[in-house]
Amino acid sequence: MQNETLIAGFGGQGVLFAGKVLAHTALEIGLEVTWFPSYGPEMRGGTANCTVIFSDEEIGSPQVFNPTSIIVMNQPSLDKYEDTVRKDGYLVVDTSMTNREVKRKDIHAICLPATEIAESIGDKRLTNIVLLGALIQGSHFFGQAELESALKKSLEGKKAELIASNIIALQRGFEYNA
Repeated sequence: MQNETLIAGFGGQGVLFAGKVLAHTALEIGLEVTWFPSYGPEMRGGTANCTVIFSDEEIGSPQVFNPTSIIVMNQPSLDKYEDTVRKDGYLVVDTSMTNREVKRKDIHAICLPATEIAESIGDKRLTNIVLLGALIQGSHFFGQAELESALKKSLEGKKAELIASNIIALQRGFEYNA
């Protein structure tokens, strides 16, 4: 089993952090993992994406051309990556930041107003975790408990005060797609 996930959006939306949480979850359950970030020189406001590959076997390359799953956090990412998701793969779309429906019918589209959900929690920076929760609930790559554990570990130390709100965001993503 090998899964290739692409997370794409603007810099500052937490694209790289969501990828790290996904990678840490896979590591915690004993899988092989690669995490590969890519972003423009302007970081905040520029394009950003990352790929996470996890597998029960050695991973040959961090390059991904037809991912198993994609999280798109804005319209340019939807336009650019919708056609690349593998048939029967998962496309998770923040409908708060996009202006059209998913065109493909041969994939599992999970569409939710993630930015609005995050704002209802009190912080739109939680959008990435809402979307990650929706992906994991829809795809069943992991359980909620494994993802929650990795999220807590990712926020230990200086960011420990963010754990509670991130757990709520994760739960909202799981609930939306249940």
